[in-house]
Amino acid sequence: MPTWKSAARRTLVLLACGLPGVAHAAAPGVAAPALFGAPVEFYLFGAVLAGVAIFHHRTLQVALIGLGVILAYQGFVSGFPTGFGLGALGQHLAHEWVILTNLLLLLVGFELLSNQFEQSALPDHLPNLLPDDWTGGLVLLAVVFVMSSFLDNIAAAVIGGVMARHVYKGRVSVGFLAALVACANAGGAGSVIGDTTTTIMWLNGVSPITVLSAYVASVVAFVVVGVFGALAQQKYEPITAHDEPGHPVRWRRVGIVAFILVAAVATNITANAFTQGEETAPWLGLAVWAALLLTSLVARPDWSLARPALKGAVFLVSLVAAASLMPVNALPEPSWQSTLGLGFLSSVFDNIPLTALALEQGGYDWALLAYAVGFGGSMVWFGSSAGVALTTLYPEGRSVFAWLKQGWFVPVAYVAGFFAMLAVMGWNPTALPGVASTL
Repeated sequence: MPTWKSAARRTLVLLACGLPGVAHAAAPGVAAPALFGAPVEFYLFGAVLAGVAIFHHRTLQVALIGLGVILAYQGFVSGFPTGFGLGALGQHLAHEWVILTNLLLLLVGFELLSNQFEQSALPDHLPNLLPDDWTGGLVLLAVVFVMSSFLDNIAAAVIGGVMARHVYKGRVSVGFLAALVACANAGGAGSVIGDTTTTIMWLNGVSPITVLSAYVASVVAFVVVGVFGALAQQKYEPITAHDEPGHPVRWRRVGIVAFILVAAVATNITANAFTQGEETAPWLGLAVWAALLLTSLVARPDWSLARPALKGAVFLVSLVAAASLMPVNALPEPSWQSTLGLGFLSSVFDNIPLTALALEQGGYDWALLAYAVGFGGSMVWFGSSAGVALTTLYPEGRSVFAWLKQGWFVPVAYVAGFFAMLAVMGWNPTALPGVASTL
């Protein structure tokens, strides 16, 4: 079993230049250029992440330039994961286009959904429903946590952000934004329809009952995030005690929001049941947009919001595309130490390919992994699609330094939840059908 010292060393390598103990794949038959034992692509990707952190007012430009540099380097030097030439790049994109298109459609679509929710005036009546002290913020975070168990975590985070804007008079701290994202990701970690990573696990043979035990960690993480996040927000801006008069609820728009959310959940379940894990099209994103367009005949959303939402969506898609180009074809040997490290890695590296690689390898504790890669992305604003979507509403959240400083309790909650689950449930690795692994 790896020692604490070796696990810590591998985690530092993971954060600095790639995955710990991974096998790095170059184009077939080509030796990938390496620097200090790691492929050059990892340093390029690290530079992109550093650029996003430093130039947080130019994140889209940094991501697009970084993606272009990585594509150029692989095109002329190392080769793409599938080989050299445009044909190889096309083959790679044929494998990734569903995920990328789904992210694009969902990030823009849920932004328009949040506008319908806001125009319904229902958020204006939340002050009369929530407690008047810091526990009001805690209840709001709990609502986001519960919503994310059956909704996409993007929708849960965005709706939570709209509610927060109304109960805190528009003054929402970056720390509370981090708490909203963390609660959305924690709520989805134990549900096979609450997060893309858990859905992938389900489609590859992991039982929904197995994933459900991730809530042991998620609940502990929620308590830490909920208490510290709500207290910090109450100090920053006290919760509004009463409704503002003159804002009647527009039930037609409430019905539209409900219809779109039901369509999303139903499509998610139906598509997963009938495609047998084969992602043939971005069904969830298409369903959300079909519902948006249909209901716009009844009440139009503010279409002008699509433009800023599109910028945020293209940013995340660029990062995910760059991450998919990293020359990685294996993860570390499954252990609770490596799983802990993967959670930290998911704060800057897309958790979808990490999950796919783990499923190919087998032998992980799937519930613990679901929590790690699901909640881990909350530690940085661009570490999860929920964070990118929420910072479209609150651009001030796009500062990595402010996110880490004010949301310090998120990594604390991650570690607390991880070790609470490890203490209660232990390490329970499970092989998947058709996947050879050593347990």
